[in-house]
Amino acid sequence: MKSPCVDVCRFDGRTGWCVACGRTLPECREWKKAPRPRLLAISKALPGRLTKLEARGPRVVEDA
Repeated sequence: MKSPCVDVCRFDGRTGWCVACGRTLPECREWKKAPRPRLLAISKALPGRLTKLEARGPRVVEDA
């Protein structure tokens, strides 16, 4: 499954979600080795996460 990464890798300080793709740092790290059901579960959560970040404005505190 193709990674949702867009090579920005900046993480919101409140949620831990990447402001570009919506994944957490642990989710980014496990992406290449995770089984397909796990990848699908992560992918399903991303649109909602990104919508929430956009609605309130991210507070970036950490680059990967």
